[in-house]
Amino acid sequence: MIRNRTTQLIYQTIYCTLGLVGCVASLGIFDDINMIRWDFYVHFTNISNFLCIGVMLAGLIQTAKKKGDSYVSAAPVMKFIGMLAILLTFLVFNIMLAGARDPQLNWRVGSLLFHVVLPIMYIVDWFLFYERRQCKVYYPLVSVGFPLAYVVFLLIQAIILKFDNSILIPNSTTPLIYPYFFVNLDTQGVDGVLMWIGILSLAFVGVGFAFFGLDKLGKKK
Repeated sequence: MIRNRTTQLIYQTIYCTLGLVGCVASLGIFDDINMIRWDFYVHFTNISNFLCIGVMLAGLIQTAKKKGDSYVSAAPVMKFIGMLAILLTFLVFNIMLAGARDPQLNWRVGSLLFHVVLPIMYIVDWFLFYERRQCKVYYPLVSVGFPLAYVVFLLIQAIILKFDNSILIPNSTTPLIYPYFFVNLDTQGVDGVLMWIGILSLAFVGVGFAFFGLDKLGKKK
């Protein structure tokens, strides 16, 4: 664990800078500056990264204001929620989704940043700069509310759009109301979607308690 203020500033600044590049890429500006992607809000990848960038920015502001060396302590609950959300993004994309689409898309700047580089950097940041043995036992349970809220958001959007699956995500054959296969009621059915939600929720909580355990194993100074 690193308490050095300068090291923290450098790491957080690099992360936030790359995060800004990723945010711009999520709007499709690098592909066509005249056609901004309006569907960026519907992807869990973007939502989870936006959360993590916000938490890291709060950490950067805290680090910039302090005068001496100390651990980063900004928004500990949100830091933990963001870590599990971004880990879910990393694992689901790289294990389940990356191989099912055009490989060239995986090597674009935005995809690399939001699916690989920033998730790894965010988790490493938690291990390096946050004091150990500070997590509370309720953190993993509270954290699952974030992906569940995302599912509720998709349901509300589907209701507003009257479950019209003819509205597609730009440059794809994916319905806007079903950005991921495991929330697609047309192909998975209600039982299938609930099964996937249950599996991912249990995995989310399980990984959360794994990180909670790792935190308790660390030394507190």
